[in-house]
Amino acid sequence: MYADGEFLTDDEIADALLEYSCALGEEDRAQIVQIPIPESDGTQTTARFLVGPASQIVAKAVSSDAEKLVDEQAVARLRRLSRGLSFPEASAFDEQEPQWAMMSDADDSA
Repeated sequence: MYADGEFLTDDEIADALLEYSCALGEEDRAQIVQIPIPESDGTQTTARFLVGPASQIVAKAVSSDAEKLVDEQAVARLRRLSRGLSFPEASAFDEQEPQWAMMSDADDSA
């Protein structure tokens, strides 16, 4: 539930959204995030949420006949954003090319 409205999404997406909202709150920051949600006719659309220190988001388990909504990219993006706030040094390291990936074939001859 968000702003007196209810939106259905996947458990993992909901958890990742809550984690990101918490991380933003700890930094006294707010952001607009977009997550996938199903329409009443079963098609997929997106909803945008303003999340941060004043967010009041509630996640609850529900039974639904709707097809399971899975968006691994949305979950990964939200978790990456959360990590970037909670552990900025680790996040910066995550985005760098691994040292072994930067080695050329000439480096192997040593």
